[in-house]
Order: sequence, then C-alpha cells, then structure tokens
Amino acid sequence: MKIKIDDKEYDTDEMSKEAIAQIQAIQFTDTEITRCQLLLASLQTARNAYGRALKEILDGNEDTDDKSSVELPDNLTFD
Repeated sequence: MKIKIDDKEYDTDEMSKEAIAQIQAIQFTDTEITRCQLLLASLQTARNAYGRALKEILDGNEDTDDKSSVELPDNLTFD
C-alpha cells in the first residue's frame, strides 16, 4: 500500500514497524475525530430542538402545576 505525505509517496511495505504503528495511530485518531464530530452534531441538533420546545412553551405562556425552578446558565442563547 502506498501513502502520500506532503506530496511524497511512501510504500508501506518498506516501512518499519514503528512507522506502521504511527500510521495506525493516525488512522485511529482520524476515526475518533469523525466519531466525535458526528456526536457533536447530534448533540447540537438535540439542543436546538430543546431550545425550540422551550421557546414554544414560554411563548405560549402555558401554565403548569409544576412550579419547581430550574437554574439556567447566564449564557443561554438561542438564534
């Protein structure tokens, strides 16, 4: 297998075990970065949905029997 780094091609069959281990570490981290990006996108989507639901509740001035207070952070913003 050949890989390209900075426009230079390398043959993995000629690489040391240490170099192969570095390639495997890069592949692992790339996979984890992608996984984390997908998780973040999912969490951002959920947060937006919760924000829209909260806005609908607040704009509708719905009365509820539950008068418990919830402390929200000062930096809570919705676009």
